[in-house]
Amino acid sequence: MESFRIKWLTRVVYSQTFELCIAGIIFLNAVALALLTIPGIDVATRESLERFDQIALWIFVAELVVRMISYGSKPWNFFKTGWNVFDFIIIGLSPFLANQTLILRLLRIFRLIRIFRFLPEVRVLTRSITRSLPPLMSMSVLIFIALFMYGMAGVYLFGEEMPEQWGDITAALTSLFILLTLEEFAIYLVDGLAVSPWALPYYISYVFVIVFTILNVLIGVVLNAMDEARQENRDREEEIKRLQNFAKDVDEISSDGKVSAEEITQLRQKISILERELKRAKQN
Repeated sequence: MESFRIKWLTRVVYSQTFELCIAGIIFLNAVALALLTIPGIDVATRESLERFDQIALWIFVAELVVRMISYGSKPWNFFKTGWNVFDFIIIGLSPFLANQTLILRLLRIFRLIRIFRFLPEVRVLTRSITRSLPPLMSMSVLIFIALFMYGMAGVYLFGEEMPEQWGDITAALTSLFILLTLEEFAIYLVDGLAVSPWALPYYISYVFVIVFTILNVLIGVVLNAMDEARQENRDREEEIKRLQNFAKDVDEISSDGKVSAEEITQLRQKISILERELKRAKQN
């Protein structure tokens, strides 16, 4: 923990108990907002739910202030954590949207995303999606170019006879996006064959090139990123275990209040082994 932090307050606001309490309030607030959408709800019940909604808002504001105070003499470091920035934006906008209840409640519903922090697999999934964004962007450009080429070809082949589906590039791209699901593939194929004999190679090549090949490559990129994120998570857990074991060894050696030269040598050997293991883990 950094020296400028208020240690006891930091331990409280970042403890698992405190986090779970806030997550519980976020969940209950979301349930209350969902119940408020039910038509014909009792007036007293509606007032109670709205009162709880206001109480939850003030709890979230107090939580945000306390978290910022825990950073002591450097409160700006609060904004170095993504979740803190997310909370600040959601809660910080509340005073400016006081008269816009719908938008205010919609923003607070987004805080349900914070519950993901308590689900390890969801954290791995989020990290894998983040890691896969750069290659996905490149693949998106490739897919757009391929769709544009197929769209222009569709306009030239079927545009005159099928103006609603292929009359211009916008209608053609819309048809191609619908075909990505393959739900209406048979209908499009039959209609296309009635217009041009080129419909068969056009649709078949589209299915194999775009639907099967490129989309499977996209899925492969995400799965590969997920495997890497899981491996990183396992490596991090192993590093934590090594450090915990080393700390336990240090406590055992220094339990009597004296450290001999032989014990110092043992500690140095353990440090060397730990350094080699961590270096090997990073290389792998």
